Amino acid sequence: MKFYRKQPIEAEQFDGSDEMVDKYELIDAGTMLGTHHSPELYLTGSGKVDVGDWIATGVNGEHWAIADDIFKKTYAELPVIPKVVADYMKECRNIINLDAHSALYEAFDELFGASQDVNYWIEHNSDVFARAWLDGYTVEEDK
Repeated sequence: MKFYRKQPIEAEQFDGSDEMVDKYELIDAGTMLGTHHSPELYLTGSGKVDVGDWIATGVNGEHWAIADDIFKKTYAELPVIPKVVADYMKECRNIINLDAHSALYEAFDELFGASQDVNYWIEHNSDVFARAWLDGYTVEEDK
């Protein structure tokens, strides 16, 4: 048996709005059957979509529905990191071509010169830093 790690997923929680119905081209069951409008909506090729379900988007633009309880058991939001840490991570990856271990090590090396803000944040959030390095992240909004 082979095991694969979960990849980040792009998904949006369905709120029942007309905008989302149009965006994902959801089909009204009543209209589809030619009877009347129905509260039941369907995502082509994926089945019924209820308010609160998640609509995922694949790498080729395909969409599928995931029930809220399954989604919450399976996926976690990307970590949120401060902009200075995101800038440090970009510099490590793109400018000096470091791996995750070296980036963590260099954050505490006085010669490399990571700022005290970056150093402090990584020291107290090393697991979040590692997850952000591997899975991606979102940048914390200014306060």
